[in-house]
Amino acid sequence: MHAKNRLPTSGNNSPSPPASPLRSPRPRHARSSKPSARFAHRSFLQRFAWIILSLLVRRQGVFLFAPLLYISSMLLGTVQFDAVAYVNKPSMAIGSVYRSPELYAKLRHEMDADNSTADAMSTVWKRAKVGDWRPCINKSSGGLPESNGYIYVEANGGLNQQRTSICNAVAVAGYLNATLVIPNFHFHSIWRDPSKFSDIYDEEFFVKALENDVRVVNTIPGYLMERFDRNMSNVFNFKIKAWAPIGYYRGTVLPRLLEEKVIRISPFANRLSFDAPPAVQRLRCLANYEALRFSNPILSIGETLVARMKDRSANNGGKYISVHLRFEEDMVAFSCCVYDGGRRELEDMVAARERGWKGKFTKPGRVLQPGVNRINGKCPLTPLEVGLMLRGMGFDRSTSIFLASGEIYDSERYMAPLLEMFPLLQTKEMLASAEELAPYKNYSSRMAAIDYTVCLHSEVFVTTQGGNFPHFLLGHRRYLFSGHAKTIRPDKRKLALYFDNPNIGWRTFKRHMLGMRAHSDSKGVELKRPNDSVYSFPCPNCMCHTNRTEDSKTPAAP
Repeated sequence: MHAKNRLPTSGNNSPSPPASPLRSPRPRHARSSKPSARFAHRSFLQRFAWIILSLLVRRQGVFLFAPLLYISSMLLGTVQFDAVAYVNKPSMAIGSVYRSPELYAKLRHEMDADNSTADAMSTVWKRAKVGDWRPCINKSSGGLPESNGYIYVEANGGLNQQRTSICNAVAVAGYLNATLVIPNFHFHSIWRDPSKFSDIYDEEFFVKALENDVRVVNTIPGYLMERFDRNMSNVFNFKIKAWAPIGYYRGTVLPRLLEEKVIRISPFANRLSFDAPPAVQRLRCLANYEALRFSNPILSIGETLVARMKDRSANNGGKYISVHLRFEEDMVAFSCCVYDGGRRELEDMVAARERGWKGKFTKPGRVLQPGVNRINGKCPLTPLEVGLMLRGMGFDRSTSIFLASGEIYDSERYMAPLLEMFPLLQTKEMLASAEELAPYKNYSSRMAAIDYTVCLHSEVFVTTQGGNFPHFLLGHRRYLFSGHAKTIRPDKRKLALYFDNPNIGWRTFKRHMLGMRAHSDSKGVELKRPNDSVYSFPCPNCMCHTNRTEDSKTPAAP
């Protein structure tokens, strides 16, 4: 026999594959027209792709059609992937389904029998040397130059978003040498709180604390308002983009201020970049940490509840932890996450979304992906999940907890397991009588201010969702505790995986939770980076290191 040449003799011939070593080659005419058993089990898409690829290889056109094949495979793959993401993913991807009640039922016996828990309250935070960092905000002395005009801002949002507006307005007014009018609080359909500045903050103290740095007045002089028919809506309103640099105010806002003598900025929340010169940051520090103090009624009841919380924490030396829980109906609805409330929950959430954000979630093409949201750590933790996390972190039944929250959705059902795990848990409604809370009950911002005060003085603060409340509380606690926030910030992406793991045991779960707690412990003093907020990271703009020389303790003057 002649040896077969593996190379084609001409461009029109293709080589035959070598015979299988396990089978003798079958004559072409003897091949069955029916597909093989293995080929028959393939999907239609796989068979179609195999036929096309075979034809292209035989015709040596694979390189010509490679781009087409790639695009086709991507399209087909996308179709399959989307089908999985929107149909099958909730049952396939770990972390995409709310199964925490099942996990609690499984772990509860071992959790309650665990006597190895150390004193988490005393070990949860590794304190640095007392006095590592101290408040250090340089105040001006002497008079101010003649004002360039009046700035009127409308602070929108809830309590702490309004706080952002106030502090940024102080910084802008001082930087432009303008007179700041006490900010007006915009009434919002979600918070529905008609409170004015003086209802929440000590207005007289605010003006006095800023008197040598920024002029602050309650109203604009009548002779100026006559130019606008005494109607603030006639005053020129700047629509400033979010996170605008301070240079924009000097280059664009100041010329108009000098011309008009009165300008309005609405809305004003988040309208100033976090990254700003030292002179601007100093004014922000001064406004947030020194000038803004809650009104006397709020301060009084807040301090009363702190004292009561310490009394009820006598078994822990007067120490308690505070937890900020965001599981109100509007928060759950906005997250578009699914829990275990069945049809009633579904109807409640649809109604809440339509009531608060009419049409936002029902636009054509809008697809809700609760499973994806949960995997990405965007679902609010339930009270049960917070309890499991804290027990895993070493806080036992004897731990005193203050829970800061609005009205919990379906509270009777969702709060029951948390109270089982932590029977010493308290809320402001439990610490105060109905008569004491009556003046604040229908005002969400005032109620939030009471929560803020009690959380501020806790031994440990636990944030579960993010937002402006923990954003400011982190910084304020650092300002009070020598640069340490003493705050636990859990990784909710990891939590979603642990809570949805049916095979996890108590010892393994606890090891993961202790690791998460240790990660918070290891943060220590965190310094502000360029794009961080000075309201969360007061070091080094608002605080000084005690080991530095006296000359370096004072921040740069404007």
